[in-house]
Amino acid sequence: MIELIVQFFSVFWDYLIKILPFLAIGFFLSGLIHQFVPSKWVDKHLGGRGIKPLLYATLVGAVLPICCFGSLPVAVSLHQKGARLGAVLAFLVATPATSITALLVCYTLLGIKFTVFIFLAVILMGLAMGLVGNLLKVKPTAFASQNQQLAIDPVCGMSVEIGKAIKTEYNGEIYYFCCPYCQQAFESRPKEYLGTYSRNIPHQLKHVFKFAFVDMVKEIGPELLLGLALAALVAAITPVGKFVGDYFSGGLGYLFSLVFGLVMYICSTASVPLVDAFISQGMNPGAGMLLLLVGPITSWGTIFVLRKVFGGKTLLVYLAVISIMALALGYCFSII
Repeated sequence: MIELIVQFFSVFWDYLIKILPFLAIGFFLSGLIHQFVPSKWVDKHLGGRGIKPLLYATLVGAVLPICCFGSLPVAVSLHQKGARLGAVLAFLVATPATSITALLVCYTLLGIKFTVFIFLAVILMGLAMGLVGNLLKVKPTAFASQNQQLAIDPVCGMSVEIGKAIKTEYNGEIYYFCCPYCQQAFESRPKEYLGTYSRNIPHQLKHVFKFAFVDMVKEIGPELLLGLALAALVAAITPVGKFVGDYFSGGLGYLFSLVFGLVMYICSTASVPLVDAFISQGMNPGAGMLLLLVGPITSWGTIFVLRKVFGGKTLLVYLAVISIMALALGYCFSII
């Protein structure tokens, strides 16, 4: 028993050391995206008709640094602002399925073939889901609690939620701020910041690092550790590895990955080491790709919100398209 525990922690540590530098890079890039990509740009390009909004929704979702749960209020808000259902569903597929961090970790553990294929597969799944979604006719119910109104901090230009932000009244207008520093700067020199905001780079970088290494770590850190622990369990404990090698090397691996991915949510970054461990023990690579695609996209949060806001029909279509596409793409990956 002691040897198994030692082996488990040894494998866990090896995984952690291997992915840590790439996690740091990915978190930092995520912080830059969060701070400097304007929310108005997203609203503008996801609200139209045709294939362009679907492509924008898929590409933006593929790089945005938010998980499945974080994408839900954004997607619903976009729909309430005029985005069609297709763009919303494409966004919900692409956003949790991968990210800059997940792609870097995937490249580190699984190689360039896995990384390129999953990125292209996510785009294809997002577009297909969007096209199918545009054929559905639904009238979403109110979901006002998730529709947070945003304001622009006049000092640093950051988007802030009105309900949570610090505020100050000046000349009959209310201004919202991301932190006390910006509030104090505005109150001391309000005319300097009216009409435009100061490019206070050090202050903006402070928010980049806070989002990257505090908020993002809180958001996916526990799930990442869980994924690493499951990966270490599969790789280190012989009976588990033998079970995977004996039963999941063929077609049964696809069924396992589909069911496991649908019922158990693992974020895109945390799922990579788990799949790496499964494949190292004999799982079919196509089944591993299937798990990478399905696991991050479907969660109980997504299921409940889609059912509540868009109805059971939309939910069933969403799960069906994801399952069929993931199975087909996983099989294609196994034969290339």
